[in-house]
Amino acid sequence: MGLKDLRMKLSIIPQEPTLFRGSIRTNLDPLGLYSDDEIWEALEKCQLKSTIRRLPNLLDSSVNDEGENWSMGQRQLLCLGRVILKRNKILILDEATASIDSTTDSILQRVIRLEFAGCTIITIAHRVPTVIDSDMVMVLSYGKLVEYDEPSNLMETNSLFSKLVSKYWSSCNKQG
Repeated sequence: MGLKDLRMKLSIIPQEPTLFRGSIRTNLDPLGLYSDDEIWEALEKCQLKSTIRRLPNLLDSSVNDEGENWSMGQRQLLCLGRVILKRNKILILDEATASIDSTTDSILQRVIRLEFAGCTIITIAHRVPTVIDSDMVMVLSYGKLVEYDEPSNLMETNSLFSKLVSKYWSSCNKQG
C-alpha cells in the first residue's frame, strides 16, 4: 500500500492538536468534501456546535496559526470533529488527552467509544484510564514489547501493566 493510500485510510489525533490558519470549515474539511450539515453534525458530536453557533461567522469563523485563538481542549475537539467527518476504520490516538483537562478528556473518550465502536483504535498513552478498557494492551519498555494481552489478564498477574495500574490508583488515593 502506498503512503498516500495509507494516509487516506487512517486518522490520527495527536498530542498537540494540528490546526492551521483559515476557517473552522477548512480546518475540519480541508478538501471541501462534506456538506455544511455533515460538518454541523460532527461539531455536535464533538460538543462544539453551541460554541461555534455563538460566533458571528459560524463555520467561516477564523482559526489563527496553530489554532492559538482556541483553547487547547477546543483544538483537540476540533481534531476529533475532523476524524468524525472522515469516518476512517483505523484511528490512532497519540497521547491525544495528555494536554487537556479531565472534562475534555472525558468528552473525547466518550465520543471516540461511541463513534468508532466498530473501528480499530490504536491508543498511545501514559494515563491508565485511557487504556484500561481497551480490548488489548501492549506495554513497551525502552522501545521493546514486554507485554501484550487483555487488560484483565494482565491485571491477574504480576505484570508491568498491573504494577502501573496499582501505582496510578495509589497516587490517585493519596491526592483524593
